[in-house]
Amino acid sequence: MDSVQDLYPSRTAGKLPLFHRPDPVIHSQGAARLEGPLSVDELNAFDGQGYLFYPGFFEQAEIELFQSELTRLSRDPAVRESGAVILEPKSREVRSVFAIHRLSPAFDRLSRDPRILGRVQQLLGSAAYIHQSRINYKPGFQGKGFNWHSDFETWHAEDGMPRPRAVSCSISLTENHEFNGPLMVVPGSHKFFVPCVGATPEDNYKRSLQDQQVGVPDEDSLRELIDRGGIVAPKGPPGSLLLFECNLLHASNANLSPTPRSNVFFVYNSIDNTLQQPYAAKRPRPAFLAERSPKALTPLA
Repeated sequence: MDSVQDLYPSRTAGKLPLFHRPDPVIHSQGAARLEGPLSVDELNAFDGQGYLFYPGFFEQAEIELFQSELTRLSRDPAVRESGAVILEPKSREVRSVFAIHRLSPAFDRLSRDPRILGRVQQLLGSAAYIHQSRINYKPGFQGKGFNWHSDFETWHAEDGMPRPRAVSCSISLTENHEFNGPLMVVPGSHKFFVPCVGATPEDNYKRSLQDQQVGVPDEDSLRELIDRGGIVAPKGPPGSLLLFECNLLHASNANLSPTPRSNVFFVYNSIDNTLQQPYAAKRPRPAFLAERSPKALTPLA
C-alpha cells in the first residue's frame, strides 16, 4: 500500500526510530467506557500496562473439558493434515493448531463466552470477531521459545490490519510456571510502535511460526522499552486468563521442564478494523491465520 497512508511503517530497508502510537489503547469513550464488566481500575491498568491477568479465572470442570479437546486435536490425523498445524522444527511434535474455533465446538463456545467477550467489547468499543485462534502446546523439554515481537506488527505487515484495535486472550490449560517457558511481556510497550527492518519473504509464515526472524524489534529499541517498563511473566494455575493489547511486546523462553505449557489463544479484532491488503507483503496469509470474512460475535446466553 502507499506508504503515505501507512501510520505504522515496518519491514523497511533501513532502521526507523520507535514512535508513540497515534491510536488510543481503549476505544470505548464517554459513558460507554464503563458499559461492561471492567472496573475503572482495570481499564486504567490495561491502558497503562497493556494487559490484565486473572489467575484461576475458569473453574476446574471447565478446564478439564478444554484439556480433553487439546489432547483430541493434537492426536487427530485430519487436524494434523489440515495445513493449520505447525510442528516443532526438530522434534516434529505439534507446536500450534490454528483456527480452533472452527475445529472444535467447545472452543467455539469458549470464544463467545460473555465473561471474555464482554471485557473485549468494552476495550474495543465495538463488536468483535475472531481474527485468529490457536493452541500453543510447548511440550516438556521439546517446546521452543518465541522471539520478542508485537503481534500487531505482523498482522499489519502481513495481514493488512489497519490499526491496533485488537485484543489477545490467552487461557492456560496447564500450569504456567517459571520453568516451562511462560509468556513474558514488557509493560507499557504497547504505547510505542517499533518499525522492523527487512522485507517480508514469500510465504514467510511457513518459517516464522516455527522461528520468527523477520518482524522482530531491534535490540536497542527492546532495551529502551524494557528499561522503561521491565519484564513481567504472568504465571498461574490452569484456567488463568490473560488479556493483552495487540501491540504489547512479548516473548517466551524454551520449555526446559518436563511439564508442558499449553495455552489457548483467541485474537479479537474490532469489526470496524477489518483487514485490507497487506502493508508489507505481496499477498495475504491463509485464512486460518487471518480471517478475511469476518462475522461479529454474539455472546452466549
